[in-house]
Amino acid sequence: MAVDTAVLTVPDAENPQLAVLVVRRDGGHRGGAWQLPGTFLHPGETLADAALRALRIKVRVQGLQPRQLHVFDDPARDDRGWVLSAAHVDVVPAHRVAPALETGARLVPVDQVRRLAFDHDEIVRRAAQAVRHDYADRPDPARLLPVPFTLLDLQRLHEAVLGEPLQKDTFRRRMQSQLIATGGLREGTVGKPAREWKHRA
Repeated sequence: MAVDTAVLTVPDAENPQLAVLVVRRDGGHRGGAWQLPGTFLHPGETLADAALRALRIKVRVQGLQPRQLHVFDDPARDDRGWVLSAAHVDVVPAHRVAPALETGARLVPVDQVRRLAFDHDEIVRRAAQAVRHDYADRPDPARLLPVPFTLLDLQRLHEAVLGEPLQKDTFRRRMQSQLIATGGLREGTVGKPAREWKHRA
């Protein structure tokens, strides 16, 4: 039994996109190939603990809370034998994965993932689909934005996660009822100051 984790984030960039953390395999079987951080389950270990151990050892990322996504059980998924993978997913702010980038790991936009080892392309596809479902009708459920934020900040984040532009008025009507205005204003370079918001408890 293997455990593989898709850690997703939106890197700070001029053209932000939902991205996944990948790491290069060491020598041996499929050495040099890129894959998700993963490991084999140890005796007496829970799946969640194995996922956290792999993140800590493989990419030096700690303190995450990955949730189980799906069990991949195709007998042909690993040419070493029949290996099941309990895939996990977590979505975190970009600064949480910064230590991983110092190890040689990298962030790849989820829509550009191609030819990862084993069936990790499919794991990433399912992970992105799950996260996008979460973001379809709720304001930043993974709390990627620092608080307070403006509605423009929120819309840009949702567009990055969903991978598509959103209609401004429709988006704001859907989100405002789930937010609380802080009373603060943020000065912009053009137009009147933007109201600042926070999540409802």
